[in-house]
Amino acid sequence: MKMIRAIVRPDAADSVADGLAEAGFFSMTKLSAFGRGKQKGITVGTIHYDELPKVMLLMVVEDASVAEVIKLIKYKAYTGNFGDGKIFVTPVDEVFTVRTGSTGL
Repeated sequence: MKMIRAIVRPDAADSVADGLAEAGFFSMTKLSAFGRGKQKGITVGTIHYDELPKVMLLMVVEDASVAEVIKLIKYKAYTGNFGDGKIFVTPVDEVFTVRTGSTGL
């Protein structure tokens, strides 16, 4: 299993979530976040925005589904401009359901 953390533009978050749901990936956590990338924020006129609003999507999927999920996120979040986002993939050793105590997805 892998955890996928995708940080995307707020205006792309619903499109990404809907695209994942249409493909059968319903379970996720969506968090509002603020941050900056390599560009250290943006400057518009005389105003510098050090941190920008983002949405972080968290989901755990089986190893066989990772490539499909990443492809969907990249397709739905892409604008071609700086700030489209990042995707992080990390291993997940165990998953437990609190209510039932069952393991696995």
